[in-house]
Amino acid sequence: MAKHRRQVTVAHAVVVLAAGGSTRLGQPKQLLTRQGETLVHRVVRLALELAPSQVLVVVGGHAQAVTSSISGLDATPVTNHHWESGLASSLQVAGTHLLPAVAAVMVVACDQPAIEYAHLQALLLGARASSSGCAGTRHGKVLGVPAVVPRAWFNQVGASGDRGFGARLRQLPIDAVHALQAPELGLDIDTPEDLARARLAGWIDAGR
Repeated sequence: MAKHRRQVTVAHAVVVLAAGGSTRLGQPKQLLTRQGETLVHRVVRLALELAPSQVLVVVGGHAQAVTSSISGLDATPVTNHHWESGLASSLQVAGTHLLPAVAAVMVVACDQPAIEYAHLQALLLGARASSSGCAGTRHGKVLGVPAVVPRAWFNQVGASGDRGFGARLRQLPIDAVHALQAPELGLDIDTPEDLARARLAGWIDAGR
């Protein structure tokens, strides 16, 4: 019983990916608002409700504005100076700042405007109950973010490219990974068309 309890209460961190330059969108997607709150502030606030050991926010493009938008929250911005090389470099930077006690890491993007606390809570609990310690969000036939992975995975991240942990999640036995079914999280904001759909759904405030 005691052993099981240790597993359930394992220390976790949250890594918020917010380093992108939003070149296709034409404006910083991290700073789009939902009910007056920037997307990056919102996802950090939701993450903090999970009582993590730490929250790291990886910034790069628009770093100063993104950092300013999360001031006052108990989160640590870390700068990816090579953010243009892709997602893997942000994961690598985050890995160097994880606290020693952290055993599991939730990875969250800041451009999924439909995200709610319930999604994050379900992933964390699902990962703790799974045999692999992993959880991911189902996007079609693949698993992606938000996701929970072992901290050790951060020791083996390549320095460049847009590949995150999705490929590694897919290599695990299907019954060893908790898969969150949340079709609404399939909309991430990369283009003006994505933004228009998010506004139509009421997930992003009207604007220019």
